[in-house]
Amino acid sequence: MSVVDENIKRVNGKLQQLLKQMQTLQKENAQLHLQVKEMETRHTEAGEQLAQLTQQVTILKSAAGQLSLEEKKSFEKNINQYIREIDKCIGMLSE
Repeated sequence: MSVVDENIKRVNGKLQQLLKQMQTLQKENAQLHLQVKEMETRHTEAGEQLAQLTQQVTILKSAAGQLSLEEKKSFEKNINQYIREIDKCIGMLSE
């Protein structure tokens, strides 16, 4: 066999190895993308749950009369915002 043929076979073999590696990496990359999406979903859900729990704590403190002045102002601000949103919804329904 000539040197050129040997070099071509060697390059071809390395090319085949690289193609296999590329396919493996593409599969791994796809799996990692799925994991990232799952983690983002979990993060979003955890953030929503945290917000709900924080709101529940504030409501419970309000009901028990244990709000500090700052918490009370924040709570009243949230209530007023909800009232404005409800008024907008009522206005849209009455049109």
